[in-house]
Amino acid sequence: MKRLIALAALMVCALMVSTASAKDWSKVRIGVEGAYPPFSYVTPAGELAGFDIDIAKALGEAMGAEVTLVAQDWDGIIPALLAKKYDAIVASMSITEERKQKVAFTNKYYQTPAKFVCKKGTIAEFSRDAIKGKKVGVQRATIHDRYLTDNYGNDVEIKRYGTQDEAYLDLTAGRVDLLLADSVALSDGFLKKPEGADYQFIGPDLSDPKWFGDGAGIAIRKEDTDLVEKFNMAIDKIRSDGTYKTIQDKYFDFNVYGE
Repeated sequence: MKRLIALAALMVCALMVSTASAKDWSKVRIGVEGAYPPFSYVTPAGELAGFDIDIAKALGEAMGAEVTLVAQDWDGIIPALLAKKYDAIVASMSITEERKQKVAFTNKYYQTPAKFVCKKGTIAEFSRDAIKGKKVGVQRATIHDRYLTDNYGNDVEIKRYGTQDEAYLDLTAGRVDLLLADSVALSDGFLKKPEGADYQFIGPDLSDPKWFGDGAGIAIRKEDTDLVEKFNMAIDKIRSDGTYKTIQDKYFDFNVYGE
């Protein structure tokens, strides 16, 4: 009898510990960059906007959660997640094996290729020889940085930037000859603007999973498996109920989700 009472007591304690450790995701803090148009940027009024921002808000609504957006520089975006400054990252972060060592990922919520861009007339046709010795700009600690370093590190001079906007400024100022970045970010954030009128894409679409991963996903601390599942369900929900397409069509005239 005493053994039964003791066992029951242990089960009650285990249930209490389990209940106490379960997290309440009615409020979710989401880390965003705010310096990567058209995915995320700050408006003249000082408000966060862009595809990532709208997706983050829509996912929160789909989960029934109150979302707080936390702006964070890209260089420190994963460390800040691990330090519990926020609970998830919605910042066009590609799902790569290297990042999976530190964080968990949801399923992708979009996927677009990378490309080089240069001033019109400066490079006739893209090749290793054509860009040898050139200065190439890239945002620091990104998949594009890793690809450029691994594949062209011995052929070009790499200049790394904290934000994509800084890279655009140096390209137009002639301090770098090419940039490598996400093709949509380059198109909407630079080429379609007046300052990008004299510039063009060059070379092939780049999408090798070895460097570019499996699309952009939401990064979450590994221990928060329940939050990963909540976000995955929310991604499915906004894609099935038309919310995703409404947001997509606000920024793009093509299927940004990919295959």
